[in-house]
Amino acid sequence: MTAPTDDHAFAAWLAEQAGARLLEVRRTSGLSGKELKDAGDAAAQTLLAELLAEHRPADAVLSEESAETHTDTGRLSAERVWIIDPLDGTREFSEPPRDDWAVHVALWQHGALVAGAVAQPALGETFSTGRPPVVPPSSSTRVRIAVSRSRPPAFVAALAEALDAELVPMGSAGVKMMSVVRDVADAYVHAGGQYEWDSAAPVAVAAAAGLFTSRGDGSPLVYNRPDPYLPDVIVCRPELAAPILGHLDQQRIADHGTD
Repeated sequence: MTAPTDDHAFAAWLAEQAGARLLEVRRTSGLSGKELKDAGDAAAQTLLAELLAEHRPADAVLSEESAETHTDTGRLSAERVWIIDPLDGTREFSEPPRDDWAVHVALWQHGALVAGAVAQPALGETFSTGRPPVVPPSSSTRVRIAVSRSRPPAFVAALAEALDAELVPMGSAGVKMMSVVRDVADAYVHAGGQYEWDSAAPVAVAAAAGLFTSRGDGSPLVYNRPDPYLPDVIVCRPELAAPILGHLDQQRIADHGTD
C-alpha cells in the first residue's frame, strides 16, 4: 500500500485509512452496542499498528488501544512517537448514523507535536496540519462551548454563565475540538480526565489553525510523558483565552483559597 512520505500527509492518510475501515465495520459487521464498539476499536488499532510498522518502523507508538505502549519506556527516549486514538467516541460510533466520532493521529518529535490529523469519517472530513484549516469568523452572537452530550462537567455551567455562553452537546473529544475549527463552537474546556491520545492530534490541528490551546491553568500541553494522563485542556478562539482562564483562576481561588 503506497503511503505519503511527508509526515503531515502521512498522518492524514493514516486517519483516513482507519476511518474507512471503521465505516466498513459499521456498515457490514451486523453488530451493535458493545460488540460494535469493541469491533471498531480492534479493527482501527490493528490497521494503524500494521501501517505504522510497515511505513515508520523506527518510530515509537503510544496508542489508547495498545496497553503495552502506555508503559513502554522506550518511547520516552525515542526521537519520534506517534500518539494515536484509533476510535475516539466509541459510544457515538456504535449509534449509527451519528457522525460525532473520530480518528486521531499525531506525531511528537523532540518535545513537541509536529504533525497531526483528525478524521471524522462519517462526516467525510479530515482536518490536518498539512493543510491547516482556516477558522472562519464566529457566526454566533453568543459564545458557544462544546460539552459532552452525556456527562458535561459541572464547572462548565458556571463558565457558561460567566461568559453568557450557550452549551453545545456533542460526542468525542476530537469532535469537540474540531467544532471550534469548524465554527460549530467557539471553545472547548475540559477538566474531567483525559489522556494524551484524546487531545494530541486535535490540539496539533487546532494550534496549526491559529486557535489557542493550553492546560486548564494556561500552561503548555506537554506530550510523551511517562504517565500519559493529561486531564484538562482548553481549545478556543484566541480572544476567549483571557476570559476563560480568568474565570477558571477565580474558580480555583474560590475552591481552594489563596494560600
